[in-house]
Amino acid sequence: MGNEVNMSALAGGGGFTFDAAKIDGVIKQWQDLQADLKRDYDDANLMANVKAPGKEFASGDWEKLANPSGKAFLEQNKKMQEYVKNYIEALTAAKQKITTKESDTQADLSKTGNQAT
Repeated sequence: MGNEVNMSALAGGGGFTFDAAKIDGVIKQWQDLQADLKRDYDDANLMANVKAPGKEFASGDWEKLANPSGKAFLEQNKKMQEYVKNYIEALTAAKQKITTKESDTQADLSKTGNQAT
């Protein structure tokens, strides 16, 4: 059966299927999102630390308005990066638990099949 677990309800109700390759694909998508967020973080730093183009009052006002927006974006980006990091860790841990449990079950079944009757 490889890295696939299929658990169906006895009465034909709902069920659960685990496919290691599919979960790896989901983890990869979250890792790609994490990489995008890290790149966005660099842009957010630029936005949060914008400098006025000139020394006149209009430029100073522009800086005062731009920096809080950039800092808000930067803070939200940090929170999203943390969420994505935690989610990747949870997916990886779940995959590991299921894969380990499946291996243990396969080993137990092999032992049972080799016992003398």
